[in-house]
Amino acid sequence: MKPLLKVSGLNAWYGESHILHGVDMTVGEGEMVTLLGRNGVGKTTTLRAIMGIVRERKGEITFAGEDLIRVPLHRVAHRGIGFVPEERGIFSTLSVYENLLLPPAVAEGGMTIDEIFELFPNLHERRNSQGTKLSGGEQQMLAIARILRTGVRMMLLDEPTEGLAPVIVQRIGEVLKKLKERGMTVLLVEQNFRFASKVADRFYLMDHGKVAGEFPVSELSARMDMLHDVLGV
Repeated sequence: MKPLLKVSGLNAWYGESHILHGVDMTVGEGEMVTLLGRNGVGKTTTLRAIMGIVRERKGEITFAGEDLIRVPLHRVAHRGIGFVPEERGIFSTLSVYENLLLPPAVAEGGMTIDEIFELFPNLHERRNSQGTKLSGGEQQMLAIARILRTGVRMMLLDEPTEGLAPVIVQRIGEVLKKLKERGMTVLLVEQNFRFASKVADRFYLMDHGKVAGEFPVSELSARMDMLHDVLGV
């Protein structure tokens, strides 16, 4: 599978704190890849460094063959990468419908509002509700949905199931499977190993700011001892 995203020797810092220590990974087009690891090992920083939110970084980040290291933050999304942060970033004073319309389209092929409402029927029911009136699960769905309208080729998802009820977690898993069927490429950060095991094609295991292992879902059962050591699952 030809890599859509390739990260090589990625180092990143917050001030004097050296967080990433030479991260290497690839994500093929149409693939769903999960970064696993405990809190504080650099998973979120990896996503933020790819997007350019963390500016103090060294290494190589190529997307569709283009070097992103020198691309300004406000231009990265226009290259076709969408970021759904853990905090979701919903505008509380805007309605669901207005939140959906807010991000500009960066390419053709994005989902229409009708397609989004078909995928997320809860959002259709709450389309006139303000962001502050939504449950945590509805906010997460909205954060994902507004990226889908923009036409990006790849989505970076940070802890989408954190703090959500099991029924909502299941629904998000169903949505991710449907997005994969549509050809969306996803790099997912997730601590919920059981959730990730149902949606991912491959896994990268992170520890102490670097990749400690990589394996396809077909090798999952054979890797349980390593996962237990690193994740405590």
